Amino acid sequence: MKRILMVVLAAALMLAGCASGAPVDGEMVFTDDLGREVRLGGEPGRVACLLGSFADVWFLAGGTVIAAPDDAWEQAMALGADVELENVIRVESENGIHRVFTEEGSTFEAKALILAVGVKHRMLGLPGEEELVGSGLSFCAVCDGAFYAGQDVAMIGGGNSAMQEALLLSEVCRKVTIVQNLAFFTGEQKLAEALMNRENVEVLFSTVVTAYEATDGVLTGLKLRNEETGEGHTISVDGAFLAVGLVPENEAFAQVAQLDDRGYFQSSEDCLTQTPGVFVAGDCRQKHIRQVTTAAADGAIAALAAVRYVEGHV
Repeated sequence: MKRILMVVLAAALMLAGCASGAPVDGEMVFTDDLGREVRLGGEPGRVACLLGSFADVWFLAGGTVIAAPDDAWEQAMALGADVELENVIRVESENGIHRVFTEEGSTFEAKALILAVGVKHRMLGLPGEEELVGSGLSFCAVCDGAFYAGQDVAMIGGGNSAMQEALLLSEVCRKVTIVQNLAFFTGEQKLAEALMNRENVEVLFSTVVTAYEATDGVLTGLKLRNEETGEGHTISVDGAFLAVGLVPENEAFAQVAQLDDRGYFQSSEDCLTQTPGVFVAGDCRQKHIRQVTTAAADGAIAALAAVRYVEGHV
């Protein structure tokens, strides 16, 4: 099935960013990380944005959009929505045409393609970990820190992200315990000094989490082990924040967008790739700051670049 533009979408705010940057006329398709595809179908000739009109614009996804802002969904749903189930498995580009293949056997073609497949937070791989996400286990102090005001929390990790978020948590939480597997912080010295000067911050170096403790599906504590002494103990917490890195999942698209040594798309703020007509946006590409606002901005930049590309290759 041929289309003008496809967006392989993952990040929630990319929905708003791409919609604000690209004219939409036809169908948009999103797929969450469970392989559930949400297809938003507009009426022929109906324009969703005020930047022009194409015959068809598709949004195909390979990551999660389950946390998309209500306003963005409402705006998209105003086009009329149909829900279908498919899972994107690979992308190929040949002679200026980009093809997206799904697990169910469907093939979609387009002149321009935006890859916005996001990243996943690295987890510890402990039993019951995924079930505790949102029930005491979080990845974002900016997003969830206020829920733990006046309570005890743990920050797992020792890099810049972990230290920055631990500082933020120390402003609202009664106590912050940092669990770092190494004997030192791996982030900036000034952040480490700031943390060590906080009276409500305790740092456990050379320590790893061996298990989560929970009651009725809610996190209540962490089992720890000192890597130098082998000694184990348990701490009680109301919440824990994981900051042990991000994991890009871009391998399926390596044929159309070059990856760096960490697996991120090699692209700068222009969101371009080495393949004409293929653009990347959001946390999946090389960048210094990975926040929802920068992802939304990438969406608009990539969408406008894709529009210009299509206009020049009619």
